Amino acid sequence: MSLNSESFQKCIWPACGATFDLAQTLVACPNCGNLLDICYDWDHLPVPKNLDYFEQFWSQRRNPQRFSGVWRFHELLPFADLEDCLTIGEGQTSLQQADRLAAEVGLPPGNLMLQYEGFNPSGSFKDNGMAAALTHASIQGAEFAACASTGNTSASLAMFAAVTGAVKAIVFVGSGKIAYGKLSQALDYGACTIQIDGDFDDAMQRVRQVCPELGIYLVNSVNPFRLEGQKTIMLRVLESLQWQPPDWIVVPGGNLGNSSSFGKIFGELKMLGLIDRIPRIAVINAEGASTLNHLYNQKNFRWQQGQFSTTKAQDYFDVMRKSNATANTVASAIEINFPVNLAKCLRALEITDGVVRDVTDEEILDHKAMIARHGFGCEPASGASLAGVRRLREEGLISDSDRVVCILTGHVLKDPNVTVGYHTDQAWREEQGIRQATFANPPVTVPNELEQIIAAINQSH
Repeated sequence: MSLNSESFQKCIWPACGATFDLAQTLVACPNCGNLLDICYDWDHLPVPKNLDYFEQFWSQRRNPQRFSGVWRFHELLPFADLEDCLTIGEGQTSLQQADRLAAEVGLPPGNLMLQYEGFNPSGSFKDNGMAAALTHASIQGAEFAACASTGNTSASLAMFAAVTGAVKAIVFVGSGKIAYGKLSQALDYGACTIQIDGDFDDAMQRVRQVCPELGIYLVNSVNPFRLEGQKTIMLRVLESLQWQPPDWIVVPGGNLGNSSSFGKIFGELKMLGLIDRIPRIAVINAEGASTLNHLYNQKNFRWQQGQFSTTKAQDYFDVMRKSNATANTVASAIEINFPVNLAKCLRALEITDGVVRDVTDEEILDHKAMIARHGFGCEPASGASLAGVRRLREEGLISDSDRVVCILTGHVLKDPNVTVGYHTDQAWREEQGIRQATFANPPVTVPNELEQIIAAINQSH
């Protein structure tokens, strides 16, 4: 098992730019503490002349790596030999044209598409990144891998560990709002689950302290290999669109790994001459976890070709910590106040001429239900994508002619308690601050009598 000598780790900060061998297990630059990229010496690698190149692998589905929706694109993330890449069949996801849903948000037919990552083995997009991170962990000989999680990362890590046997999984979760659909996966797959008194941000802080202390491989998205896997989501979008970029990619925010990886791959594809234009990215967060929106739209934080001040960002985070600020949203996957990929996301927004918006929990749940009415049940965070499209349409940023892709990050069964509460429980909705559940679909309660059952069915039409 080996790592590609034409690949390396590099500090994202231009003022530092230090490089490190892939054999080093790092989650931050040892010199300056900033995030790292996985980079490639493209001049000495066999780069495809066009993206059509990858179509040849559609006929190689008996090869587990080429069946994978991550490793099918190995030539664009060639940090390990193909035969050493771990897979559990991730990335069998599809881009769905949603014409009836488009009409709901004011787009013409053919201009709204849903990239449904709930089809992944563990039910979320996290399997894309986990394939890459655990490939590196396995080559490094790691015995244990750990993460902090609101649920999806822990489910993915636990599933990969159970299927491949490559590592033993340790997951840190908070004691606050936990999505049982996600927690149940970590428990069922046999992960050592550490529940701490705090939220995701507290769990993230602790796992980053524990991993170096005990020599545990960290797989949260501060790990640059995680984002190498996640960038393939965009390659599958392009594949579905016959390699033509859309105008917009709309994605939930949270820890900002997806938006960061999307910006990275579009920058790479443009630099390699494989696309001629870059889509705009819209990052949508919940109002109850609005750090990025506050920094980007109110404080005017920008990447500025790497001139962004990390000290300024850290000062802002320190103030938040001193005030015991916590995130609060029904969308557990994006209930994060201290996004670890802030700098990379700002870079992605600069690369893609992107925008940032917040939406309310009520908007998130209404649009989640709207998506489900058209056949794609998704976790609450995914509802933020469609709510963001509506917001940007109302602002006039998304035009009639724009082709828009919404990223649906996870399966509806990730947060079943939220779905049932939205549709059936007025008290739960009031507790969550949901004034009106526009698309609530409660069960009709009738006596066990044939005539009344028939009458209820007739009235439902």
